[in-house]
Amino acid sequence: MNISQVSHFTLSAYFDIGLFKYLVFLFLMCVYIVIISSNVLLIVVICVNRSLHEPMYMFLCSLFVNELYGSTSLFPFLLVQILSDVHTVSVPLCFLQIFCLYMYVNVEFYNLGVMSYDRYLAICHPLHYNTQMSFNMVFRLTALLWGLSVIVIVLMITFNANSELCGNIIDRVFCANYYVVKLSCSNATASNLYGLVYTFSVLFSLAALILYTYVKILQVCFSGSKQTRQKAISTCTPHLVSLLNFSFGSFFAVLQSRFDMSRVPNILRIILSIYFITCQPLLNPLLYGLKLNKIRLICRNLLISQK
Repeated sequence: MNISQVSHFTLSAYFDIGLFKYLVFLFLMCVYIVIISSNVLLIVVICVNRSLHEPMYMFLCSLFVNELYGSTSLFPFLLVQILSDVHTVSVPLCFLQIFCLYMYVNVEFYNLGVMSYDRYLAICHPLHYNTQMSFNMVFRLTALLWGLSVIVIVLMITFNANSELCGNIIDRVFCANYYVVKLSCSNATASNLYGLVYTFSVLFSLAALILYTYVKILQVCFSGSKQTRQKAISTCTPHLVSLLNFSFGSFFAVLQSRFDMSRVPNILRIILSIYFITCQPLLNPLLYGLKLNKIRLICRNLLISQK
């Protein structure tokens, strides 16, 4: 059957937990509220305080906006599904969720890559930093990472728009592109080829750029003064932890989709599948809010003034 003839997809990863579903609902609701509150707080702090209108904080603001965008693409949907007895999703809504979640992943990775380049310029080429990382450059890089993500995901979804499906059951708690491709009766070579080309040409290139910048930063740290090392550690540690956490979360999601995980308990499979979009929006505000002195001091003064 053509995809236009399918009215809905069934999400088969959900299982009956009885009254515990209300406890899970409350827990996820609290997590979502914390994500919204913490990220909105830091966005407002950065936008309102002129002392934070610097390239590093502008990229951070973009990162926090993306955390809001990504978590909102998943949590309201999960909360509705948890309380529902029938776990189905309409085809348009499913593709909308695929677009939002995959765009979140791309923007996150691009944003972290741009931030590593920004730290590289600030630490390795401090005399040229202000000229090379001007306000116009920050705006262009931010527009590029969001715009490129939209184009990449639209092209990815286009390959599946007219596919012929042999079923409508997705073994996940949310919609994922790979599982829709698996349902296709027709040859998925074009979609798979696009994924491979994109992975090797863009994602691996970005990973190589991040690796290069940190090698150079480490060289400066070991050969520079104590003050230089402290500055590098204070600004790079949150970024590196965030990058590693997101990479591991994405790796778990890809690993689960590509290999047979039937022997893994259902609850663990679900946790691993949503880890990248649950832990990252929680971790980033905590990391940058506590580790970056300017943000920490402004947040502390804001809390004191409220008392």
